[in-house]
Amino acid sequence: MDWLDQQQQYFETLQNFGPRIWDGFLLTVQLTLVGAALAFVIAVILGLMAGSPNLFLRGPARVIIEFFRGTSLLVQLFWVYYVLPLFGLTLESAFTVGVVALGVNYGAYGAEAVRASLTSVSSGQWEATVALSMSWPHKIRRIIFPQAWALMIPSLANLLVHLLKGSAVVYIVGLNDFNFELDQLRRVTDAWFAYAFVGLVGYFLFALILTQGMRLLEARAKNKLGQGPTLKEILSPAPKVPTSGIRPGGAA
Repeated sequence: MDWLDQQQQYFETLQNFGPRIWDGFLLTVQLTLVGAALAFVIAVILGLMAGSPNLFLRGPARVIIEFFRGTSLLVQLFWVYYVLPLFGLTLESAFTVGVVALGVNYGAYGAEAVRASLTSVSSGQWEATVALSMSWPHKIRRIIFPQAWALMIPSLANLLVHLLKGSAVVYIVGLNDFNFELDQLRRVTDAWFAYAFVGLVGYFLFALILTQGMRLLEARAKNKLGQGPTLKEILSPAPKVPTSGIRPGGAA
């Protein structure tokens, strides 16, 4: 059997595996989106605490961030799945275990992006909030965070793609995710077809969609600050003609 005939046979096998591959891919999508939502909430809370002038908030936040950044996602997954039940805290499903492990791990990384973005807001903005006698929650909510939000999105976008790839470890707690189903496909085809073709295309397309979505979110955040075009202008198929520097009669 030559190589082309073998690949044709593999594609026929893939058709039979199609429903399983699709279900595994959907599970990976759910893990990524729900885990990212939890990670974002944790990142904002810890990031705000780490950037607080109050030592009683900043200190515990630093300890939590460094602990979860300094330990392996795989170890944390085992810890949530096997160790927490020893203390009487059993999560309802393996899916919840995966979401919690992903959310806590990447939330700790995201907290640094939030804190760094807060400190990147110009000192003049901070000074203006002090001059207006704004409380810490008020200044963060109304002035600082909207500006920091546009700055932190690129870093959060990178973490989102890393979270997608990190979700591949959840098969060890019994979840039949995309990576698990790819391994089952490998058993009846080969590693090249299952991982280097089906897996590569699947993960890449989902990562591309996530990245483009985050870029649109960044553009919207910048537009709200008066920087850059609107989403309508970005998505419009009509070409954008610059108007600055053009004199009457067409002379520049």
